Amino acid sequence: MAAAASLSQLLNFIDAVQRLGVAYCFEGEIKEALQQINDSTFHDAHDLHGDLYNIAFRLRLLKQQGYNISCGIFNKFKDEQGGFKEALIKDVQGILGLYEAAHFKVHEEDILEEALAFITTHLKTMVENLRYPIAKQVAHALKRPIRKGLERPEARWYISIYQDEASHDEILLKLEKLDFNLVQSLHKEEISNLARWWNELDFATELPFARNRLVEGYFWIVGVYFEPLYSCARRLNQSIYNFISCR
Repeated sequence: MAAAASLSQLLNFIDAVQRLGVAYCFEGEIKEALQQINDSTFHDAHDLHGDLYNIAFRLRLLKQQGYNISCGIFNKFKDEQGGFKEALIKDVQGILGLYEAAHFKVHEEDILEEALAFITTHLKTMVENLRYPIAKQVAHALKRPIRKGLERPEARWYISIYQDEASHDEILLKLEKLDFNLVQSLHKEEISNLARWWNELDFATELPFARNRLVEGYFWIVGVYFEPLYSCARRLNQSIYNFISCR
């Protein structure tokens, strides 16, 4: 039980670090921790800590990291007719975790396809009857699952959820807020400098038909890589994007 609790705490901490947008500060530590989890815990079909939530949670985190994880372990949650057990819908956290994990499915992972169809129907039915914060998490997941979200907007949203969790790490929360503001200031400075450069080119006069899509392009590039170390790459790509998109 102690091992299960320790593993669950580690998974929750890694997930919080990633969803709060500060994973780039701990890339080495996260990679090492997930490698150890993959090597030691995930390949036992009779996992002693194998509740739905923890199995789905581990699968998602490992797939996000690029591990090729077998989904066969989810067969234990099926009934004799081959469908997922109806009793699972009582475990809202568990099916929400499986819903998020199922979006990381790859070709021929039929069991995740089945899980996604099964869970989506039930989550849509029950969301109006849930309480905060799980209701807010379910509604958000149905609209935009983790797999389809952009890191910066998602991090801003997740702060409001994480800070209300009784088990949240106060130091991590303070780090995230500080990091978010610092990175946001950097992005503002970059877009300001790019706008000044673009205006100095005076395209509006020279080419009145040209479109100004500076902010749109910058938002797209930040969605690809927002981290401070990619500042030069963002400026370079934005400059190229401006010339291409003005036609």
